Amino acid sequence: MTTNESGWNFDNSYARLPNIFFSLQNPTPVKEPKMVIFNKKLAKKLGLHSDEMKAELLAGNEIPEGGTPLAQAYAGHQFGHFNMLGDGRAILLGEQITPDGNRIDIQLKGPGRTPYSRGGDGRAGLGPMLREYIISEAMHALGIPTTRSLAVVTTGEQIIRETMQPGAILTRVASSHLRVGTFQFAANWGKKDNLQNLADYAIKRHYPEIEGENDRYVQLLKGVIKRQAELIAKWQMVGFIHGVMNTDNMTISGETIDYGPCAFMDTYDPATVFSSIDREGRYAYGNQPYIGGWNLSRFAEALLPLLHDDEDQAVKLAEEALSEFPELFETAFINGMRAKLGIFNTEKEDKTLISELLNLMQKHKADFTNTFRALTSNQETDLFKEEGFTNWHEKWQARLSRQEESKEASQQLMLDSNPAIIPRNHKVEEALEAAVKGDFTVMENLLQVLADPYAHTQEQTEFCKPAPPSAKPYRTFCGT
Repeated sequence: MTTNESGWNFDNSYARLPNIFFSLQNPTPVKEPKMVIFNKKLAKKLGLHSDEMKAELLAGNEIPEGGTPLAQAYAGHQFGHFNMLGDGRAILLGEQITPDGNRIDIQLKGPGRTPYSRGGDGRAGLGPMLREYIISEAMHALGIPTTRSLAVVTTGEQIIRETMQPGAILTRVASSHLRVGTFQFAANWGKKDNLQNLADYAIKRHYPEIEGENDRYVQLLKGVIKRQAELIAKWQMVGFIHGVMNTDNMTISGETIDYGPCAFMDTYDPATVFSSIDREGRYAYGNQPYIGGWNLSRFAEALLPLLHDDEDQAVKLAEEALSEFPELFETAFINGMRAKLGIFNTEKEDKTLISELLNLMQKHKADFTNTFRALTSNQETDLFKEEGFTNWHEKWQARLSRQEESKEASQQLMLDSNPAIIPRNHKVEEALEAAVKGDFTVMENLLQVLADPYAHTQEQTEFCKPAPPSAKPYRTFCGT
């Protein structure tokens, strides 16, 4: 490990894996790098010195001392179809060892072509990179495990997409970039030893408590299943729609990754889809738990050679582990929804109480976030005037009366569990449109408000409003 004046403290363990898993690759230098946003709080947590950080380094024109730039190989089911993939426009600079001893990936997104670019230019546009910065930092503030964003640098160059766009590079921070697709790659193109190397690496990095266990690979499968069940439940509780839940976009660490066509739901409807390419609704809001289970089945398939020497027994162990996912998800979701309703204890009818509220919200096209915000602050909304809501409200109040905790404690639980604000899609678009034209103040104001979503302050009111009615449905694109 080496440390320099910028605070880089790299130890590149992924580069010590068999070279089938990566290709050494330097970023392609850019014309005129310029820092447009830098996350000072995150930098401090990483042990980096903001005053010493240069745009040239986060653009890839310079390599930080101790870094070993590489592009990772992986595969993945994209909308159900299996493909060989890899970092087509991302380069891992190295693993930063933080002051508190954590190992964190530092990755550049958009630094040029790699051996996995498949005909692409390896570059990224300013709008999509700022979009990932905004959404990932908002997710972190919401308390949802996620990759994070350290910086966005413009390149001084234009890239060609549907139109000409200013080029940019995002510095992404993650517990690791190990994916379900990394294991699919190992199982399909590697030897059993390669798969075992990868599994042992994932265990050492993310599940060290099982490292010495005889059944550690079964425990790895169960650990990933549990983390993903809890993660997707957290998505559902804030109305987040990932948009592209391919297996290469599901991490072993349990962090949300790859903010491409993602968005947040306004009107509650399980069929909500924003992605322009998801024409069949495969990754709709209501399908996310089922797709999570499907993706985890692909992870289990990749692990089969390690679960047991006997194939039938390996399949049985995998099926037993996978059978736990629906209950793990439902438990996490129902417990989270209890908290959103101020409920501390457990009753058998809680699931029905929650379902009845969601059905009312769907029937009357209620705003997801604002409904829970109104319940928290005892405000009136149109939903509360609708037939059926009074009956539900009486059931809810009766439910609260059957617990020991006070009304004040219930309200505090709701304040802590229901964000007053989310990254409303139209507010994100306003910020990006202004930023691409050179005005970053709109984005800076949005980021400041999103940094404390549970504050419930008067200053947040303007950011709580849904988008005005539009003749065109909101659409997102795979721009990141």
